[in-house]
Amino acid sequence: MARVDYDTLAQTLASLTDGETDDVALMATCACEIHWSDNRFDWTGFYRVVGKKTLKIGPYQGGHGCLEIPFSRGVCGAAARTGKVQMVDDVDAIPDHIACAASTRSELVLPVWRKGKLLGVLDIDSDQPAAFTAEDSDRLAAILTDVFDR
Repeated sequence: MARVDYDTLAQTLASLTDGETDDVALMATCACEIHWSDNRFDWTGFYRVVGKKTLKIGPYQGGHGCLEIPFSRGVCGAAARTGKVQMVDDVDAIPDHIACAASTRSELVLPVWRKGKLLGVLDIDSDQPAAFTAEDSDRLAAILTDVFDR
């Protein structure tokens, strides 16, 4: 499979989510479409902000994910804590990485916002080292803004 066609992905998600306001429905649709758009993406899902500095698993595609992640730990926690995209080429180099799947080699985590409020993070894991690019980060961030913060 070729790498993701971001123009097509953006158009597909805009069409599928048009008029939808439920966060879980939006997350489920995004997780599915993003996951199946590129074979580098081995686990694709959302962790939702559910309380003070706590993320809980949301809709995802792939094997089991971690059920709860504190803002203080791991790549997802760092994205939630800082509000910044986290792109990790080698998860084994991250001292507090939370290994939900032993096969994961690299990770991309993007904060998801609505009107300045953090809803959660989109977490994409790859079994390939250094699987993600700045284009992936930039284009996915734009798609998330279009879907959740329109």
